[in-house]
Amino acid sequence: MLDAATYTPRLKALYKDQVRATLKEEFGYKNDMMIPKLDKIVLNMGIGEAVKDSKKIKSAQADLTAIAGQKAVITKAKNSIAGFRVREEMPLGVKVTLRGERMYEFLDRLITIALPRVRDFRGVKGTSFDGRGNYAMGIKEHIVFPEIVYDQIDEVWGMDVIICTTAQTDAEAKALLKAFNMPFSS
Repeated sequence: MLDAATYTPRLKALYKDQVRATLKEEFGYKNDMMIPKLDKIVLNMGIGEAVKDSKKIKSAQADLTAIAGQKAVITKAKNSIAGFRVREEMPLGVKVTLRGERMYEFLDRLITIALPRVRDFRGVKGTSFDGRGNYAMGIKEHIVFPEIVYDQIDEVWGMDVIICTTAQTDAEAKALLKAFNMPFSS
């Protein structure tokens, strides 16, 4: 049994032991506080079918909670849009924000288990940075995560994964994620 007081996620230990020194040398930071680190990971599922069937949102919430290991929050529409049959305050998706230990655990599972299970996987796009050091990617099927039992799901949903870092530039953020073995295609 793991002792919660002494347990450190694998990627957090890697960051402390190797990644910080590598980034400090590569970018010539004068201060340890300038070295980029992971800030948070946001997982999001947009459930458009929830307009017709409100039970789907609960199913998606349960799936995202299982994937993240933390309770997912239901997101609601801010405005009414008649063309989409959406009313204000109608549930349309689920999201969860991971920080600390859970963030490192999720990133480890994403890189080592989930991404290799994606069909026809050739790496993630290396250009999906926002200019401020944050990386966004989409996963077409949430069933690539081992926490999801294929026989027990209602429907296969896509999800967004946004990795927020404290890096100032995209090059610094890409170097940080590469140090965590993120499989970039370019």
